[in-house]
Amino acid sequence: MTASKFLFNIRYLVYLYVLIGFNCALSSSYDDFFKAIEFDDPVVVRQLLQRGFDPNTPTADLQTPLILAIQKGSVRVSQVLISSPQLQVNRPNPNDETPLMLAALKQQETLVKGLIQRGADVNRPGWTPLHYAATTGHLGIIRLLLEHHAYIDAESPNGTTPLMMAAYYGTPEATKLLLEEGADPLIKNQKGMSAWDFAGNGPHKESAAYIESFSQAAQAKSRDAKPASK
Repeated sequence: MTASKFLFNIRYLVYLYVLIGFNCALSSSYDDFFKAIEFDDPVVVRQLLQRGFDPNTPTADLQTPLILAIQKGSVRVSQVLISSPQLQVNRPNPNDETPLMLAALKQQETLVKGLIQRGADVNRPGWTPLHYAATTGHLGIIRLLLEHHAYIDAESPNGTTPLMMAAYYGTPEATKLLLEEGADPLIKNQKGMSAWDFAGNGPHKESAAYIESFSQAAQAKSRDAKPASK
């Protein structure tokens, strides 16, 4: 074996050694990162981010770290993640749900505030954070989203509004709040169902009463607004 070939082999072995070590380090960091999310360990997550770990690295099933943290109830890790400048705050999961939507659904008001401050989209096509907040009836989050210009009559792909979600899944208090803030009780979805229909089919009969009262007022206002025929 010539000296040059010997040196080439040595360099190649060193290259392989470094490459294997690098890949092992990446694998270890990946495992440590997602274990820390699961156990709500902000110290490990912060250390890995400071060492250059990408906060947008997806899981095997394409969940983002922040969405996983929200689903696991890892509140401290969630706060560390949203403080990262590299975080893609509006990146959705495979179900097209954003971190803000899931934070609203999980009733994490502090996280909702933080996400909005980071520039999370309050309005988006289809299902919105307000739909999700109305589903759980969390008044604080509903108010917060409306204060940041959430469209109150946003329609899902089948025409369902936040008021309809509040009427069936949420609470009478959430239904009343949306009505008082200007939600239209007369809108119908693609199945021809109004918020009153949702309430009538659900467990909250008080919501149906609120909607009926506001619907009558809206209809009367509409009649009064029409010019008198000559």
